Amino acid sequence: MLRLSGRRGSGRLGLAGSSHQPIGHPKPPCSILRCWLEREFQSARAQRLVRISANLVGAVGASLFAIDSLQFYLKTHLLIGATFLVEQTWVVIAYLIRRSAHTVSRRLGDWSLAFGGTFGAALFRPVGAHPHWGVDAGLWLQLLGLAICVWSFLALGRSFGFAAADRGLVRRGPYAVVRHPIYASYVLLQTGYVVQSISVWNALVMLFATSCNVGRALVEDRVLATNEHYDAYRNRVRWRLLPGVW
Repeated sequence: MLRLSGRRGSGRLGLAGSSHQPIGHPKPPCSILRCWLEREFQSARAQRLVRISANLVGAVGASLFAIDSLQFYLKTHLLIGATFLVEQTWVVIAYLIRRSAHTVSRRLGDWSLAFGGTFGAALFRPVGAHPHWGVDAGLWLQLLGLAICVWSFLALGRSFGFAAADRGLVRRGPYAVVRHPIYASYVLLQTGYVVQSISVWNALVMLFATSCNVGRALVEDRVLATNEHYDAYRNRVRWRLLPGVW
């Protein structure tokens, strides 16, 4: 039998020696405003609003790149400018029509990697050495990377995303060769730019962007591991970015 200690009426339990509420005591009711906010942020309507807002932000960001590609094409009339315009226009559309994610990473570090891998290339500058061989080789590398990028976007369809998420497993097209072909295309595109404009700054930018995309590949492997079909896909497609290497 438990006995109360202390002065009568003190309301303290001798066993605990504390005035705190016993374990299992119901929490005091929250305020009307707090309860309403918690319900709203957890509701399907709030999640849908966040998803739509994120899609619109992504579409606006991609449209800025599309406008830049259009201006480049009108100025140079080069095929690569027109191809970049088509690619960025598709990204705008993909943000607006992409399907909802079954699973999406909420880690700040994962989103930071996605941001750095996607927008890090904006730090490139047309400075340094521009050797003739580098200009020619860089153009072909960029065309190859751009072709793989467009092919990958078409294969993804509405499964397109920004941060690591599961919007349905895609196994067709370039995804039958490597598991992250878009990031592989970024490496080709950025390598092409660096050999066209050789400088320490551009080399460091490429190192930063590539490191972010390597991190994204590892994060996506972790997130997609929750998909029941991913183990079989990973066993069949062993390489992440470059066949025979990694």
